[in-house]
Amino acid sequence: MALFDRFWKGPRARADRGRDDVPAGFYPLYESMRPIDDDDDDAPRPRVSAKPDFDAWDARLDHIDAAVEIEERRRRRWWQRDYWRSRSKWWWSGRGILASLALFVLLIGWLATTAPLSKSLEPIAPPQVTLLASDGTPIARSGAVVEAPVKVADLPPHVTQAFIAIEDRRFYTHWGIDPRSIARAVWTGYGGGSTITQQLAKFTFLTPEQSLSRKAREALIAFWLEGWLTKDEILERYLSNAYFGDNQYGLRAASLHYFYRQPEKLCPEQAAMLAGLLQAPSRYAPTRHYDKARVRMDLVVGAMVEEGYLTAAEAKALPDPRIDVRTRDDNLPTGTYFADWALPLAREGMEASYSAQVLTTTLDARLQSLANRVVARAPLGGAQVALVAMRRNGEVVAMVGGRDYGKSSFNRVTQARRQPGSTFKTFVYLAALEAGWEPDDTIPNTEITQGSYRPKNAAGRYSDQITLEEAFARSSNVAAFRLFQAVGSDKVIAQARALGITAPMAEGDPSLALGTSVMTLMELTAAYAGIAANEFPVEPHAFPRGERTWWEWLTTRKDSLSSGTHDDIEAMLRSAINRGTGRNAVLPIANYGKTGTSQDYRDALFVGYAGDLVVGVWIGNDDNTPMKGVTGGSTPARIWRDFMRGALKIEAAPQPEPSESPDPEGPIQQFDIEGGEIPLGENGTTLRIDGSGVVIAKDGVPVEVRVGEGGVVVQPAPSEPPPS
Repeated sequence: MALFDRFWKGPRARADRGRDDVPAGFYPLYESMRPIDDDDDDAPRPRVSAKPDFDAWDARLDHIDAAVEIEERRRRRWWQRDYWRSRSKWWWSGRGILASLALFVLLIGWLATTAPLSKSLEPIAPPQVTLLASDGTPIARSGAVVEAPVKVADLPPHVTQAFIAIEDRRFYTHWGIDPRSIARAVWTGYGGGSTITQQLAKFTFLTPEQSLSRKAREALIAFWLEGWLTKDEILERYLSNAYFGDNQYGLRAASLHYFYRQPEKLCPEQAAMLAGLLQAPSRYAPTRHYDKARVRMDLVVGAMVEEGYLTAAEAKALPDPRIDVRTRDDNLPTGTYFADWALPLAREGMEASYSAQVLTTTLDARLQSLANRVVARAPLGGAQVALVAMRRNGEVVAMVGGRDYGKSSFNRVTQARRQPGSTFKTFVYLAALEAGWEPDDTIPNTEITQGSYRPKNAAGRYSDQITLEEAFARSSNVAAFRLFQAVGSDKVIAQARALGITAPMAEGDPSLALGTSVMTLMELTAAYAGIAANEFPVEPHAFPRGERTWWEWLTTRKDSLSSGTHDDIEAMLRSAINRGTGRNAVLPIANYGKTGTSQDYRDALFVGYAGDLVVGVWIGNDDNTPMKGVTGGSTPARIWRDFMRGALKIEAAPQPEPSESPDPEGPIQQFDIEGGEIPLGENGTTLRIDGSGVVIAKDGVPVEVRVGEGGVVVQPAPSEPPPS
């Protein structure tokens, strides 16, 4: 009635309005409502009834109001407030339905991207991996025990019934969410509130966080699984992935572990006990808590009776299941430093699978044993030690990450970041050679008396001038510092980076010349391997690599030194051993290396190469406290020498052929355990080395072998070790 109020104010008000005040679309109405001037002969004279038809006018004006409203709404823009206020409830309802459909499509796309259906077929835990040395000797075994998936059609009915009775009674009738099961769980105190489908969604796709958002995602994925999989497929994937305690994942692994039988042959009481483990696998594991597992089994049997799967008489007649845990060669042994480094690398390129994996590594069992023997007899005092040996191409063949893995699994080869000391000077001198310096060029070797940083030479040995080669051999600090300033920190850092050093190095820091930046022994040794091979950077690796393909050759950038520069740096590295600080590392063949000692004797290193082996040795305290006068040219150089001498003999001996059929299920060589037992063959004979000698045990009966003035003595070992 807005137009009626505007134009219908009585004849007199309308008479005062001009034609220009009327909207263009309302001229006919205006003319029909305008009063007639009796003096205007030309004015049309409509037929006027005795009584105006106000109802007709109101209807026409309502129609006009609606037309104006539509026009005004069309001219509004979405950012104006009136644009949204004017929408009807039907408009909002339609848009709401469209938005819901769009959100549903987006959720389906999100699920397809982040929770692919195939993921529910994969094991939720990494399968067991066995690592072999290069000769086929098992050296480590790690990972969860995961067996092949089960098929519902192959299982006895009482197996699936046990799980359904205790976990999800209405599994075959609900759509992924079961409010009745939740209510029953709250009322009775047993049975899970989550359905089997929800549990599959939880441990397959989601993290174990406890939050409303996770429960919402769990319910959404449960609906999705119900829409794409049959009930039997959901149950199969659930049983094949659930955790049953004792590092056993899946019904088949648990059945073999606890009862030593396939799940297709489980008895009702055994199935009931396994079904009871799912609520708290570690708490109810029958190998450690049989009484609790038995009580939980009774609860499962009671649920089976309530559901009609068993009669009361059948339930009462069920015997207590007998646990039968046998040695299946899948008990996880103590790891090794090398295995701890290699296993994550192996899993990076490993596809998810239920089958155990067997991988051959680059580790040489003979060199690893040699490294352990050399380190064990070194006079370390209370210090820790690390040794890594690799070939020029980066194949790691031996690794000692500490004195005893059993006491400390911290790997000081790959995890400890320590100062390299003077071993870093190799990069300074190499940058100088690349910049045009010659080994015979001289540099002042006098004491530095100016500037904020004033390094000093060991034992106060100075001279007016010294050649670069002699300064390198004697490890002159002042000469290295002056050379570093002459060459420039940017070129030294660039040279170290080219050789593979990734550790932080502050440009412009004068102390960098003496090796104050921290790095791992692994990357330092790999840099020396790049010099030895004259192809860098060298990437240390634990698994054999074939020859580079032509595509890798084109796409992988490798640098090298000019023949003259390479000859010069090798001459300097050799002089450091033959007549310099590394004289304790001299070998009967051409050898190259450099000593390193950080400030206050906190780190002592020797890194060098001979033949095809590149070896780095570090000694220090884990808490970074100073040692008592240990330098890189003392104990580290002697360890390096002893290892290299033994390695050269091993390398010269005929290489044993790898076993054509290595036994990955066999015993593990526990290289890194001080005093650990080493199996000898397959007849139960073991060898143990301790502080008092060598003990060989056959079928558990120890025999002591002693070497004395009278020769070799073999006698029964005493029950207690003799006092040292």
